[in-house]
Amino acid sequence: MLSLLGKPTAACDGIPRRELLRLGGLSLLGGLSLPKVLQAEAARQTSSRGTAKSVVLINLFGGPSHLDMFDMKPDAPENVRGEFKPIETSLPGTMICEHLPKTARWMDRSALVRTVTHSLNSHHPYSVLTGWGQGPERNGVSKDDHPSMGSVCQYLGLGSGEVPGYVFMPAFPGHSQIPRPGAHAGYLGAQYDPLFTRCEPKFERTGEFYDPVLPMGPSLLPGLEHMPGVSLPRFLSRHNLLNELDRSTAPVSSGGVERMVRFKNRAFELLSTGKTRDAFDLSKEPDAVRQRYGEDLFGSSLLIARRLVEAECRFVTFNWEVAVETHGCHWDMHQKNFEMLKFNLPLLDKMYDNLVQDLQDRGLLDSTLVIVTGEMGRSPKVNSRAGRDHWTACGFCLFTGGGVQQGTVYGQSDKQGAYPIVDPVTPGDIVATVYQLLGINPAMTIPDLFDRPVPIAHGGEPIHEIIA
Repeated sequence: MLSLLGKPTAACDGIPRRELLRLGGLSLLGGLSLPKVLQAEAARQTSSRGTAKSVVLINLFGGPSHLDMFDMKPDAPENVRGEFKPIETSLPGTMICEHLPKTARWMDRSALVRTVTHSLNSHHPYSVLTGWGQGPERNGVSKDDHPSMGSVCQYLGLGSGEVPGYVFMPAFPGHSQIPRPGAHAGYLGAQYDPLFTRCEPKFERTGEFYDPVLPMGPSLLPGLEHMPGVSLPRFLSRHNLLNELDRSTAPVSSGGVERMVRFKNRAFELLSTGKTRDAFDLSKEPDAVRQRYGEDLFGSSLLIARRLVEAECRFVTFNWEVAVETHGCHWDMHQKNFEMLKFNLPLLDKMYDNLVQDLQDRGLLDSTLVIVTGEMGRSPKVNSRAGRDHWTACGFCLFTGGGVQQGTVYGQSDKQGAYPIVDPVTPGDIVATVYQLLGINPAMTIPDLFDRPVPIAHGGEPIHEIIA
């Protein structure tokens, strides 16, 4: 809740009267208005008590093959079932790919959705992160975009305030090719964008689009390692000087200037908060833990994600993306599907198992929702290049921890894994489920650029069968 000087006196709606009196003036700062604050406050009052305090979302950029991972069809024709064999899991009657043996041990404590369906045939995390599965087909980021789940969490003021409430790793989506929508705050305003980390991975060799090469190195805080040593008095002096400049330009400030001021203040908060820097400092971890996660970009970034959860970050997304044109290691497998999966699946298996086991060992799994998914599935028929093509009609989403109903499988696809035949699930249903687990009312609305109310789940409904 907004804090202003003076003794607060609460109104009947829970907002202090002094704050109500000053909200009109504060709206001049841009992005903050009485309707927006009232909407956020109403959302909090109508939300249930969530079981998940944090979310770690692993997005498999490119479109992971549901048929070769979590919805295998061993009785289908050879050009549908593919090369891999299914194996038993800890959940009786549920089988997954032979290259996911560690993941198989967690199935009795997870919830698997096999029928995620939409029409957005584009390689960006828009449907995954916003719940809107109908567009845009274009790339690039627009202020008209729907906001991501993490941005909604920041808009509602969720989190401790000591660390960024929403972190996106290893860099902005599309950093290896062209910017892609989905991660940003859209019409909520750039002040609710995530903290985008950056990465400088090393590779043992140069590959090509269908030749995966493991990227080494962690996700990095932007710019911190390039800063010279600055004493605290000098640091504060610089901050005060900038504040004086802000005040001197206030009479002629525009909305753009005000947004720049907010970004500047956020940067100073980030640089001066030891809790954020500590979360990214992997040298504080025991050698055994670091070795278990690995020194590659994927494993080390998930170790940072676990440290961010411990620091009470609300929403962490890891977007599995590298320099795809020269080093492969993506999930867009129009060629060499099975060859590439033999590389990717053991990596994912190790990543997922390490993170979930670590969270459980630390007593954090019940309050942390771990999600594994992708923007689409892959085509039922294997093409002439031993690949599978785009397929938005059916995909998967794996939930673990954070209050999910353990040992559940929701939805059923047809005999070839092409279309849902029982319980189809939209991206809106997925994000509604996440909001419900976080204690956010999935039916709440937020204002767009014209202050029109837009439902955060876009008509989606929580999947109650997978919520404990």
